[in-house]
Amino acid sequence: MEVMELNEFEYADKLARARKKVNDIKAFYRHATVYVLVNIFIIIITVSARMSGGESFSEAFFHFATFSTPFFWGIGLAFHAAKVYNKNMLFSRDWEERQIKKLMEKDKKEADK
Repeated sequence: MEVMELNEFEYADKLARARKKVNDIKAFYRHATVYVLVNIFIIIITVSARMSGGESFSEAFFHFATFSTPFFWGIGLAFHAAKVYNKNMLFSRDWEERQIKKLMEKDKKEADK
């Protein structure tokens, strides 16, 4: 009976992780969509304002201010993507799980002594 309960627990745990992963991916896609839409709007407004100030299209378009928001927000988006797709090389979820299992096994060995 305990084996079956453990399997049900493992299944429920895996299901919860899968749901969280799907929600994380959905949130990232939402973030990426907002990033694209808002930055298109910002670029259009910035270029229009600079052109009305007397700059040519190429001067206005290739000015640092035009792409500063997309650049810095893009860095944040890249970190979000790395988190969602487990690209954290130092402390990934797999690393956390290995450490938890290792500590649990150590505690179990100490308790069995």
